[in-house]
Amino acid sequence: MAATPREGSVSAPLGTATDAARVLAGRRLVVLTGAGLSTDSGIPDYRGPDSPPRSPMTYDQFVSGYTAQQRYWARSHLGWQRIGTAVPNAGHRAVAALEAAGLLPTLITQNVDGLHEQAGSRSVVDLHGRIDEVVCLNCRRITSRQVLHERLTEANPGFGADAPIHVAPDGDVEYDDTSTFRVVPCTSCGGVLKPDVVFFGETVPADRVARCYAAVEQAEAMVAAGTSLTVMSGLRFVRHAAKRGIPIVLVNRGITRGDPLAVLRVHDGCSAVLPELASRLR
Repeated sequence: MAATPREGSVSAPLGTATDAARVLAGRRLVVLTGAGLSTDSGIPDYRGPDSPPRSPMTYDQFVSGYTAQQRYWARSHLGWQRIGTAVPNAGHRAVAALEAAGLLPTLITQNVDGLHEQAGSRSVVDLHGRIDEVVCLNCRRITSRQVLHERLTEANPGFGADAPIHVAPDGDVEYDDTSTFRVVPCTSCGGVLKPDVVFFGETVPADRVARCYAAVEQAEAMVAAGTSLTVMSGLRFVRHAAKRGIPIVLVNRGITRGDPLAVLRVHDGCSAVLPELASRLR
């Protein structure tokens, strides 16, 4: 077995989808995806080359009181008009094809947009939750985001109708005039509603983390696509794959924190690389 790459060492060589297929052929895969996979569906990346700096609301800020919740839901309500109608792109469909071919037992995604499931993927660990679901912080009931959107629309007719929409990966938008927005409570207990996603400052549920580690343990190779691996939430699984000595292929525009751990890097868009890779592996 070749020596396992280590963080701090020289980054892996650059290659193409054809090179990646040679590395991955005949191996059972685990795939980790990030926001870069959904950019061609109209959802911007957090840390792509052209992404502006952002400071998403933290969990502590959200639970601090009504004003923060009002600000969050007003901006997210406007953003849902875009993210709620997004559709999968060729990259999502390629990942689903790998699963259908029996090559991908488990997919790990850092995305909250639900596009992998829309594309046909079934064995998905939504590491950071789903933006299309809402949780009550009191009774923990899970409900539909679309239903909440309709309730918020009824409670705030015409809100932000003339606002320019620049949506972020989590469905938020830049919009400051939120003081008149009416937030609606849980219909079961009157509690505070929150999107069922992991905010900054929250901890990913332990059972999800365990499923991801188990998927890496069972895999014979890893692909990390559309993620800069800036945060530990996803990087830890790449590190675990490297510790196991299985080959890691990175597909991303630009550098990632996992570059020194990989055996190959493909600097190109996921919608271009993943369909070609899937066609060569099936």
